[in-house]
Amino acid sequence: MKILYTVFLAVFFLLYSTHIVHAQDVHITLPTSSIFNRSEFTTVQTVMNTQGNSSWRSTGVDPYVRSSSGEFFIHTSAPTTTLPTSVLQWQLASIGGQQAPFRSGDVLPGYKWFTSSYQTWYQPTASSRYNAGNVAFRFRIPSSQIEANAFYAGDYKIQIAQDYGRSGWYAIEFSPESFSTFITIPEDIRWLLGSTSNYVTINSLNEFRTGAQFAINLGTMEIGHTIDFDLFAKSEKKVVQFKALNGKNRKFDVSVVQLGSNQPKILTMALEKNEKNYSAAGGFKVERGNRANFELQLLVNNEDFKNYFFEAGTYTFQVNLNAKASNGSSNSAKEVDVTVVVPFLSEITIPGGNTEVNFLFNTVQQYNEGQTKVIPNQIRVSNNENYELYVKSDANYFYSNGIQTNINSDVLEIGIEGNSKRIPLSKSSQILMSNGSPEIDKNLNLNYTISAISAQSLIPKEKKSYSINVIYSFTAL
Repeated sequence: MKILYTVFLAVFFLLYSTHIVHAQDVHITLPTSSIFNRSEFTTVQTVMNTQGNSSWRSTGVDPYVRSSSGEFFIHTSAPTTTLPTSVLQWQLASIGGQQAPFRSGDVLPGYKWFTSSYQTWYQPTASSRYNAGNVAFRFRIPSSQIEANAFYAGDYKIQIAQDYGRSGWYAIEFSPESFSTFITIPEDIRWLLGSTSNYVTINSLNEFRTGAQFAINLGTMEIGHTIDFDLFAKSEKKVVQFKALNGKNRKFDVSVVQLGSNQPKILTMALEKNEKNYSAAGGFKVERGNRANFELQLLVNNEDFKNYFFEAGTYTFQVNLNAKASNGSSNSAKEVDVTVVVPFLSEITIPGGNTEVNFLFNTVQQYNEGQTKVIPNQIRVSNNENYELYVKSDANYFYSNGIQTNINSDVLEIGIEGNSKRIPLSKSSQILMSNGSPEIDKNLNLNYTISAISAQSLIPKEKKSYSINVIYSFTAL
């Protein structure tokens, strides 16, 4: 009988031990959508088990938890990277599936966070009871904490101890007596802000005259990231396609366009077909708020802008952006289609106010031989299409003191220096120059001629001043 009694006791202890439930460590995964949107995150997690108990200690001791590893969550892969424990707030949610509070008079404390000091998580009355089972806490990470901290991808850990473990030597009330709490941050890189297309219209010839670079602002870009990254870029199609208004399309290498930014972390370099790293040394580190903001610009130096983008038409190309994790583990790509529209632009000016041409006839030789006046740089033409330059007068006859005379406008002939062609002035527009190439601020020297025959026709005319207005214009071909 004594032997049987001994065996019975051994079996009894084995059966008792099978009632012990060991809770797992607490794992809280903070979605990157909450990080990037800075929105509050909540979850309910089991932290302990009552081990079959359903009543509080008769001694009236409130249950508490505390951090046994300090005031910070420690990154398991980078121990110098931490989060303050205040990022994670907690409150008792339920015991055995029953929502707290359980009895009238019980006190359910509000949200707290783990510290090395004792934190009471429930204040029961003397007669209060609860359902046996799992003890679940409600955890939350407020939006203010998400915005105020930098969350690196990986696991952050803290060790938690609780005082409702062993009561004396014979039983375990709540289990486990200590557990680890992990905050897991997924690895993610994501474009949050930035247009996928950019449309620019050049409305003035002055855009081609400035000595500064021509800049196309691609706008504000924003990237959410939980891992360090570098900004890569290329132009996969490698060319700028030009569709001319005159139908003569062409293309040219996109490398005349540079990608840059006012952000010192981004280098300014020409676009190419092959992807290049545009990040300065160190790239973009994870910072508080987990967002990287920067402006992007496309730059074309003044000479290239005049040489490649002056003609009227539509220019299109693509910028391929790629935010790549510095360790090469992930990336997020973005394409921006760029369209530059250059409408028909033209201008004729008279630089320096050189608006008069004077002929003086007071010698026999001048009447017999006629005269020619060369006016250097009298008109300046700008036209971004092939064009014809026209000339005409505003009347068929010269005027004197505002009165029309019988001196015909065609006594005056006009030509361009270097061109033998001379046009007798008429009220009807006539071609002074044919098939002019697109150009900006081209100065023309003009020849004004009154031939010997025309000069001799002036001999009988009354000796006084005569005038007529000359008008220059051009038409795109």
